[in-house]
Amino acid sequence: MAKTRRHHNLPEVLRPNLLEDIFPHDLPPRIRFEGPVVEYIDGQPVQFDFASVKDRDIVITDTTFRDGQQSLPPYSIDQMVKIYDLLSRLGGPNGVIRQTEFFLYTKNDRLTLDRCRELGHKYPECTGWIRAVKGDFRLVKEAGLKETGLLTSCSDYHIFHKLKFRSHKECMDSYCEVVQASFDAGIRPRCHLEDVTRSDIDRFVLPFADRLMEMSESVPEELSVKIRLCDTMGFGVSYPGAELPRSIPKLIYKLNHDCGVPSSRLEWHGHNDFHKVHINGATAWLYGCDALNSTLFGFGERTGNPPLEGAIFEYIALKGDQCGIDTLAITELADYMRSIGLPIPDNYPFAGHSFNVTRAGIHAGGLRQDERIYNIFNTEKLLGRPPRVAITDKSGADGVVHWINEFFGLKGDDRINKIKVHRLARWVIDQYDVDGRLTPISDQELAAKAKEFFPDYWAKYKAST
Repeated sequence: MAKTRRHHNLPEVLRPNLLEDIFPHDLPPRIRFEGPVVEYIDGQPVQFDFASVKDRDIVITDTTFRDGQQSLPPYSIDQMVKIYDLLSRLGGPNGVIRQTEFFLYTKNDRLTLDRCRELGHKYPECTGWIRAVKGDFRLVKEAGLKETGLLTSCSDYHIFHKLKFRSHKECMDSYCEVVQASFDAGIRPRCHLEDVTRSDIDRFVLPFADRLMEMSESVPEELSVKIRLCDTMGFGVSYPGAELPRSIPKLIYKLNHDCGVPSSRLEWHGHNDFHKVHINGATAWLYGCDALNSTLFGFGERTGNPPLEGAIFEYIALKGDQCGIDTLAITELADYMRSIGLPIPDNYPFAGHSFNVTRAGIHAGGLRQDERIYNIFNTEKLLGRPPRVAITDKSGADGVVHWINEFFGLKGDDRINKIKVHRLARWVIDQYDVDGRLTPISDQELAAKAKEFFPDYWAKYKAST
């Protein structure tokens, strides 16, 4: 079918439209929505109003000390206490990072929990994680926790092949016995539906959710079951029209509307096997799951979990406000992780050494004219990380002049222009054209040349440091 072309007039534009309502620079770019989105579920159109996320109490939860430790050498007690303290500062007084979870099986696990709680932080609330075994509740009770995760695997791969149950009913009865034991102990159960995106949704997941909601009717609200949706193998997809069990929108809708699970009692836990972990978590928020479970810098079993710092910036973008979040703590956490030997790739968003470092001369030229041209937001304000230039044979005079001005801390009319860095720029090119260099030039090498070529500036700005 032929399309009718629309004619678009070119108006007379004499002033730039920098779209500052969407790209405020002192915040991450805002995410805004034009209207309801329609998803077909069971053949019927269902409208979702994503704009309502701004008014919902969506939160981030943390599993750095549980799933995060399953891919790394164990943290020491002091290291976990330090990380917990920084997580509390990052999440701020409103508890954007609402909860974190701990193993309870070893003496060190329990000592770490005690020391974290001694800090007196309201958020993140400390919770536990145990197997779906009634005897494990003794550990939760002794620790004095109000909530614990329970492993309730729900795909037939797990039910029949791993756990060796003979039927869905036998499996569900076993899980519900443990949930009742949690109620009896006065502890809120959080059922972790492992491998949910590879499960029989209609014949096990929804009947199980129904039963959990029925059981919750007989206990106080503070004990009502929470459900964590575990995309254990990263099979979940966000695409409208995708089928269950992989469809995140359909899964959350059915639990919300068919089973009556409130959004406040739904949590998403993803894995990154197919590079979808962050967007899948954000999709869960939009479609009615209030809690997004995450780990610092995405450390987690196999390919990792939703990165907590990514969730932080997504939260700010959706809310349009920092909501008390201290984003500078992300840089402090990254520096601390590196100091204890945990690798963060140089190009890792928000935290890598080079995430806002350019090696391209054309980008450096843009930065020199207006930082906003090539910096995602005010990284100095939000992360304590001003944009930088790494000097190579591709940096050109623009890259060199940007490096020099940042090195001497020059602002406004005091900044050195491109003509004055000619000798230094020539020296850089000679490193590659004459000497055959293949690596970037280090800051230490450039500093030595800055002292040689700009002695007056060195005496004024660097001699006393």
